[in-house]
Amino acid sequence: MTRLHEHSLIIDGVKRTSHPTPAVGPGVLRKVIVAAAIGNFVEWFDFAAYGFLATVLTRVFFPSDTPSIALLKAFAVFAVAFALRPLGGIVFGVIGDRIGRKRTLALTILMMAGATTLIGILPSYASIGLAAPALLTLVRCIQGFSAGGEYAGACAYVMEHAPRTQRGKYGSFIPVSTFLSFAVAATVAYVLSAVLTPSQLDAWGWRIPFLAAAPIGFIGVYLRLSLSETPAFQVVAQEHAIAHSPLKDTLRTQGGKIIALSLFISVTALSFYMFTTYLATYMQVAGGLSRNAALLITVISLVFAGASCPLAGLFTDAVGRRKTMASVCVYLIVAVYPCFALAGSGSFASALLGVLILSIGAVLSGVVTATLLSEVFPTRTRYTASAITYNVAYTIFGGTAPLVATYLIGVTGNKMSPAAYMIAISVMGLIGGLTLKESSKVSLHHTDDEPYANPLAGNAPADLV
Repeated sequence: MTRLHEHSLIIDGVKRTSHPTPAVGPGVLRKVIVAAAIGNFVEWFDFAAYGFLATVLTRVFFPSDTPSIALLKAFAVFAVAFALRPLGGIVFGVIGDRIGRKRTLALTILMMAGATTLIGILPSYASIGLAAPALLTLVRCIQGFSAGGEYAGACAYVMEHAPRTQRGKYGSFIPVSTFLSFAVAATVAYVLSAVLTPSQLDAWGWRIPFLAAAPIGFIGVYLRLSLSETPAFQVVAQEHAIAHSPLKDTLRTQGGKIIALSLFISVTALSFYMFTTYLATYMQVAGGLSRNAALLITVISLVFAGASCPLAGLFTDAVGRRKTMASVCVYLIVAVYPCFALAGSGSFASALLGVLILSIGAVLSGVVTATLLSEVFPTRTRYTASAITYNVAYTIFGGTAPLVATYLIGVTGNKMSPAAYMIAISVMGLIGGLTLKESSKVSLHHTDDEPYANPLAGNAPADLV
């Protein structure tokens, strides 16, 4: 049975009673999760494939007599795609807050799948010289721009459908798709390395993962266009309360929360990319493991991470967002040195244990971030504010993670220097996270005037239940 709820919106000082919002049934929620997750899968599959094939792409696009310099160039192109993510976040965030989540997310996945497919048909350095890495960089920038509107929008789409007391549970399926996309990409890279000769891999094998994005992307577009707009956005649209200048409103009213949440998401970004991308290279460079062994460890740990996300969602729903953020940061501060020591040991079993240790922190931070992106900001500017917050943090600390880690080891000569870097960022994230108010029970229909009404006091707007 559908229950209807009314909300009070305060827009420009005027209190308005909103139209009733229907509770969302389990069937619709399942479709929403699949539609959001498949686009997220395409986004991260590309980034993962690039990271896992970095050594191959180095030979194809950045040939050099100095392997370490060539690898740095490959990781630099990996990082440059993130430079366009904040701009993409602003553009698609404004569009999403103006025309809705559904159509905006259909556009982002179409652009991402198209750009990823283009990488699969690019000519190599041997064919066209310097134009090859230049074209690769250009396409990566297009990917970064479109990806800037994907993750925050997907999270908002799921959160604005989910029951208020179970947003961690339902939001955890977005990180599930992220980790599984990396697992699939790592598996593909592992299989390609196992069945193809190095010359075959360099000649054409590396193209396969990128070309696979096209059919997945079209399926995602169809699924997203087949669903309706979110209940929360419909309420705002029915009340004619859509922000006419989402970027201006966001910067004027949400600046403090953007900074605080960005500090915590820096931990999410760094731990995520250290875990999913860099450690595969680190185990080879610092520990001397073979490429296939490092990829196998990565696949196992990524499957573990994906399976753990729903448990992390239940955890953050039970203890709240602030305690989860604090737990993540403290855990990483304590665990990161053992993680890197084990990952660089050269032993398969020890390296696997080290990667699994880091995966726990990456999972917890990723799941709580998926909920915070929507809970911290009001519906009118949620897409814009969350996209800016997420992409700025991921650009500075996520996309640069492999590059910074490689640079630190090269400068210091200490293979444990990336661990010290992560500890410093975790301390910063702890400070930022604890400046935010508890948001696990707030209504996603709250406004700037009453952003954190206390549901226990009876003054909170009703939400989906």
